[in-house]
Amino acid sequence: MNAKLDRLYNLLPVIYRLRDAERDYPLRALLGVITEQVDLVEADIAQLYENWFIETCQDWVVPYIGELIGYQLIHEAGEPGDINTPRGLARNNILAPRRDVADTIHNRRRKGALALLEELAADVTSWPTRAAEFYTLLGWNQNINHLHLDRARTVDLRNGDALDLIAGPFGRHARTIDVRGINSQRSTGRYNIGSVGLFVWRLKTYSVSKLKDDSASETPALCVEEFGLQNYTFSVLGTNVHLYNDPQAEQEPTHIAEELNLPVPIRRRAFEKNLTDYYGPGKSLAIWVSDWAHYEERTLLPPEAIIPADLSDWHYLPPRDHIAVDPVLGRITFPPSQLPKRNVRVFYTYAFSADIGGGEYDRPRFQPAEHSLYLVGEHETLRRISDAVALWRNEHPTNAVIEITDSGVYVEQINIVLQANQSLQIRAANRKRPVIRLLDWQTDLPDALGVGMTTGSRLTLDGLLIAGRSVTIRQAGDSEPESPTCAAQVNIRHCTLVPGWGLRNDCEPRHPAKPSLELFNVRARVSIEHSIIGSIEINEDQVTSDPIPVHISDSILDSTGDEREALGAPGRAVAHALLTIQRCTVFGIVEVHAIELAENSIFTGCLNVARRQLGCMRFCYVPPGCRTPRRYNCQPDLVEQAAEAKLRVKKIPPADANQLAADILAVRLREQSRVRPQFNSVRYGTPTYCQLAETCAEEIKRGADDESEMGVFHDLFQPQRTANLRARVDEYTPAATNAGVISAS
Repeated sequence: MNAKLDRLYNLLPVIYRLRDAERDYPLRALLGVITEQVDLVEADIAQLYENWFIETCQDWVVPYIGELIGYQLIHEAGEPGDINTPRGLARNNILAPRRDVADTIHNRRRKGALALLEELAADVTSWPTRAAEFYTLLGWNQNINHLHLDRARTVDLRNGDALDLIAGPFGRHARTIDVRGINSQRSTGRYNIGSVGLFVWRLKTYSVSKLKDDSASETPALCVEEFGLQNYTFSVLGTNVHLYNDPQAEQEPTHIAEELNLPVPIRRRAFEKNLTDYYGPGKSLAIWVSDWAHYEERTLLPPEAIIPADLSDWHYLPPRDHIAVDPVLGRITFPPSQLPKRNVRVFYTYAFSADIGGGEYDRPRFQPAEHSLYLVGEHETLRRISDAVALWRNEHPTNAVIEITDSGVYVEQINIVLQANQSLQIRAANRKRPVIRLLDWQTDLPDALGVGMTTGSRLTLDGLLIAGRSVTIRQAGDSEPESPTCAAQVNIRHCTLVPGWGLRNDCEPRHPAKPSLELFNVRARVSIEHSIIGSIEINEDQVTSDPIPVHISDSILDSTGDEREALGAPGRAVAHALLTIQRCTVFGIVEVHAIELAENSIFTGCLNVARRQLGCMRFCYVPPGCRTPRRYNCQPDLVEQAAEAKLRVKKIPPADANQLAADILAVRLREQSRVRPQFNSVRYGTPTYCQLAETCAEEIKRGADDESEMGVFHDLFQPQRTANLRARVDEYTPAATNAGVISAS
């Protein structure tokens, strides 16, 4: 008996329960149904009480509580969305942040305080912020009877640490006055008497091999043998990765944030000056070496053994018992006469825009209710993925999960064949980022991560970073599914399939033309979400089979060049696929059979479909001259039509039809160039990868159906955050003061 479900039944006298038992409990079943409805009413009544308080109320109640205390929504940021959808609720949480509503009265009492602006920015946008009063940086002659020694001064060319900060948010050098307004719509200026700047950091920091104690990291450094056996990189991909500071909490509410309190890239001079603030357990980076010099097994190297250095050309040679570390390039150098024998492990912090791809962040878990679990890790019984695959193959369960419990690197061959109606999930444990590194093991055969699938089988990859080779999925056996419901299913979630298989030091791809995902004659539904993936190659029989459905959402599809195929078939043929793509950024050419829906996405290369009459595109950017299904509110169509209409109004009546046509062509080309998406970086491995630049057109930055940005970072709702913050700071700044929002990352 269920005590909660039978609480009404248990209130009946015993005689009625005995008679009910004789009749096989019909009364208990009836009272169980009534109890369920009573529980719903009681829960609703309890929630009504909770909704009176900002700390415990439901998300949809927050704007109403804000209205009671005079909290005004900012219409420039956008109107509230549908509260019945998760994306609508997430957008409403940006437009009316719970923390900002809760602190409204408290903040109004502190109006005019500089530290308040930092707290306000954190409440409104959740972005780390530093507030700066620019009038304190103006160069003026001081009264000798009333000196301000903390004011800005002229440049000291011998102070290299201060010179590093001269153009950033921490600079303290004197400036001449700038008469432009900090909120000017045309050209902004900073250094004026009434100007206050809010430097916001939009990039988030992520750790690699997050530690719970002082134990050694699970992530090895990569030996860069081409430059010498003594040279290592923090990144297991061998790229230059700028190490970032893991922000430390501020102790006083009146304190203005400094470098250690913000997710800023670590500077060489700052690392040298404050080594212990950045290095060690619980800090931003740490290094362990086994059996090296006089250190014992897996010993954390002390700060005394670390020499900050510039390793741009790998020419620095540290003395014995010391290693050189470059935080800007993420490089390590040992003494050539004292090479490590094994186990160089690292912990570090890097930056990226959002929780996509393989990374150490919270991920939702999806798994069958009944499944066999195989744990793989350095401290588990199974040390290798292939060992777990062999055990799974022997036991042959219907549903199985292989979970990797650490952030180690697994260099091995993996080949899997799924039987009919069998499911397998290979995933990383939550907040872990294991790396599967595929090598060229065989001379005459490919070395991809191979998966064979049959009717009704299901494969899931979750939380993995796969480099070195592609993931190849083939049809195993000769049987074909009788209907679409019997097709196999491939799910790729929160994974990184490194574009170009691998990266060089400068983040350029090693094999730019190689696909990251290959599908060969497999009748399957393919779903990719919250992932970074290289090009996709689909080789299907276009004569005897229907197109396979491919659904991509909240992901980056990167062919490493706009002239290369991001999604297609071998030989530049059209991929036999029915594509649905939402909130994605695609670098490269897409050639598919048909598009069912393309929404809020950016295509930097041409998009061509074989069947134009099927499906539609809405609120997307696609280059001119592409063969697409019907388009709705796409760019550059909208700006071209608006510019042409404006020109025709000016030219009525036209003096020369040929001149009018030439003018229309010129204005169309100008608008096409203006709205073409601009990115801070288009190379995977850089912190600002795929981030829209500040100079990008507003039609792209606010071009989605809900006025957020197009592309993979749509759900960050950055335009709404910025507009909300700009309006809020005006409410809390003193008279004759203007506050501006400046993106520091």
